[in-house]
Amino acid sequence: MSSSEESLPLELEELQVADYLDVYDRFSKVQKNFIVFAVSFAGLLPMFVTGTFVPAIPQIAHDLDSTGAVVSLAVSLSVFANAIGGLVWAAYSSFYGRRPIYLWGMPILCIGSFGVAVSASLVSLLFWRFVQAFGCAGGVSVGAAVIGDIYRIEQRGTAMGIFFGACLLGVALSPITGGTAAHYWSWRSLHYSLGVWGIVEMVLIYLFFPETSHLHSGGAREPTARFKFVWINPFSGLWLLRSPNIMAVTLANTSAMVTDYVLLVPIAYTIGARYHISNEALIGACFLPSGLGNFIASAIAGRLSDAMIEKCKAKRQGIWIPEDRLRAVLVGGLFVPLSVCLSGLVTTYIAGPLGLTLNLLCLFMNGVGVDFVLTPIGSYNVDVLQSRSAEVIAAVTAFRAIILAPVTAAVIPSIETLGVAATNGIATVIALLGYGLIVLTIRYGDRMRAWVDIGYTLVENN
Repeated sequence: MSSSEESLPLELEELQVADYLDVYDRFSKVQKNFIVFAVSFAGLLPMFVTGTFVPAIPQIAHDLDSTGAVVSLAVSLSVFANAIGGLVWAAYSSFYGRRPIYLWGMPILCIGSFGVAVSASLVSLLFWRFVQAFGCAGGVSVGAAVIGDIYRIEQRGTAMGIFFGACLLGVALSPITGGTAAHYWSWRSLHYSLGVWGIVEMVLIYLFFPETSHLHSGGAREPTARFKFVWINPFSGLWLLRSPNIMAVTLANTSAMVTDYVLLVPIAYTIGARYHISNEALIGACFLPSGLGNFIASAIAGRLSDAMIEKCKAKRQGIWIPEDRLRAVLVGGLFVPLSVCLSGLVTTYIAGPLGLTLNLLCLFMNGVGVDFVLTPIGSYNVDVLQSRSAEVIAAVTAFRAIILAPVTAAVIPSIETLGVAATNGIATVIALLGYGLIVLTIRYGDRMRAWVDIGYTLVENN
């Protein structure tokens, strides 16, 4: 073998190392902070599109001469549109890049929002509601992928925590925003405002947001290449869920969100009824402790997951095991079953201001716990599938939506039939099972990955 042939692997290795360094050092710290802000701002939108609609249902039903039960179909439709849209935008972001997807999705959101605002019939409302939710559906999956594009594994958890914290804050803030807007303004004006929000985000992306995707890793087209539409199966990302690791953490992720929905969806019928709170704005304010818990825990959970990666790598002399990040879940994840269990018992047995105060504390604890589950798991999914990060986040989100849709519908009937304590007890068991799946994934993650190879990103210096 000639000396030139012998040197070829070394030259390729040096090129790959240089490429790795360039990929994550393309942007300054200030630029990265702005990118995180921009994608977090976009990630809030789907939460507000969904969350602000619920408190306005009675007003919409009155204006459109319909019933609340019929108008509430728009909520289920938006959940479906978010699931489908997330898969579509994620798949195309892996080919065309992140920036074009934001610029394509935001106009659709704006058109849909203005369409909802001017709807004069239920059919028109449902149609534009689908368009609106579809347009912003990539906010979470593509946003998480952007975080994976610009941060190394040792820094990714902290940034992902900020991103998911902002998104989950929208879950808490949107109901009170929607209720206040419907009461003191109008539901139509609210949706005009969401359209304006989309325009602001679109201008922000167009003027200041750079392309972040790694052209060498995911097959993305060169940004200077002439545009040509390519058909990509948006449902192909769901096939990633055949991985035992991805499915296990997805079920754990979903189990945590089940407790969140069990506590928040029926809040008017649990905390509101038990403590005689009937004002819509005050009911909406009860969502705030959960959002505050999300916000406070987001950076802590993300930073802790990064610390776990660094600590375990140092202990193994630089060897990276992806499941090390999940150890952060073990620290705060138990707040999830504990909070939902205590809330059920407090609501059932403790009346008056003390019971209300303890319930709000349980909501705060649940917010902290949920973020301690979602943030490390979201970062873990990006770590092990960096080249298809948007697609795996979209697949996880779609699967979760399929589970949470019937759960949402069953919560209130369960409370009416079994009671608050029993319903929360069921959610507690589900959360404990999810926690157990995390423990198993940490312990046997390497063997589980060996069962089904879906193209994991397992090289050092991800």
